[in-house]
Amino acid sequence: QVRLVESGGGSVQVGGSLRLSCAASENTISSKCLAWFRQAPGKSREAVAGIYTDGGSAYYADSVRGRFTISQDNASNTGSFLQMNSLKSEDTAMYYCALAPGYGNSWYRDVWDRVPTYNYWGQGTQVTVSS
Repeated sequence: QVRLVESGGGSVQVGGSLRLSCAASENTISSKCLAWFRQAPGKSREAVAGIYTDGGSAYYADSVRGRFTISQDNASNTGSFLQMNSLKSEDTAMYYCALAPGYGNSWYRDVWDRVPTYNYWGQGTQVTVSS
């Protein structure tokens, strides 16, 4: 059973930056889809960014495109980072990283933002953005 651990959350002011990290307890050759989701109180979990490893593409929610960047941890095929710049108050949420097996970049393009796509989840790290 792969365990994921997020870190890097915290409290920042509007316009600030944070870098979230996701570490996996073991490398899994089949896990080629790395993603970040978030969930604010009273709201459903929503996709923020996803990336298909092995030279695949990165995908972003419209609300974060141009401000957030997802990247793979080159030291492992299951670790990832989420660089968050120009943070807004509406970015306040619990952030979760997730892993999924890979069935091709074309497949992932259609499913990257769906919760059921992912079979491994972390416990979350809180991000609070205040003015």
